[in-house]
Amino acid sequence: MMYKDLFEIWKNERNSDKLVKLPPDFYLQIANYIRTLGEEERMLDKKTLRASLLKEETRNVKHMVYELMKIRYQKFVRIWAGGKKVLSDLVTPQEEKIFSSSPIFAEAFQNFANNILRGHLSDVGTERTPQRVMVRFLKDVPAIIGADMKAYGPFKREDVASLPIENTKILIKQGLAEKIEA
Repeated sequence: MMYKDLFEIWKNERNSDKLVKLPPDFYLQIANYIRTLGEEERMLDKKTLRASLLKEETRNVKHMVYELMKIRYQKFVRIWAGGKKVLSDLVTPQEEKIFSSSPIFAEAFQNFANNILRGHLSDVGTERTPQRVMVRFLKDVPAIIGADMKAYGPFKREDVASLPIENTKILIKQGLAEKIEA
């Protein structure tokens, strides 16, 4: 992947209301490109012109990739919210796994984007997505830190929430909440 190729893809995605077809190995190419830029940058004397240019190129590449992924995410959400199905020839294998695996794909997409911006292509299918359970609170409960290290609550009696399964087991055992069957 070269800068000019990424720029063209980014520009086309920005200027189109529909998803732009990406090469199947697009994210692998991008991850390798960012990793290569980082390796080159570390090997150069920071005071040279080449180091400054490389740093700026890396910043621009990450900005374009982030914006490209954000735009694609917004398009996926619009398609999904409209009850339509995304044509599989317009998405990469990673995007297809993320967006078809769960209606709560925002967290998976964010993790994927963060890994790409670090120069790593994560295997989307093997990432562990935390199991969540819907519960109804039987008593007031102060804010808690979930097993996923996110803050939840505080909760009032009769509130309903989707929480990591590890936390719901404890809340149910203590008589503070009950599981809602779907």
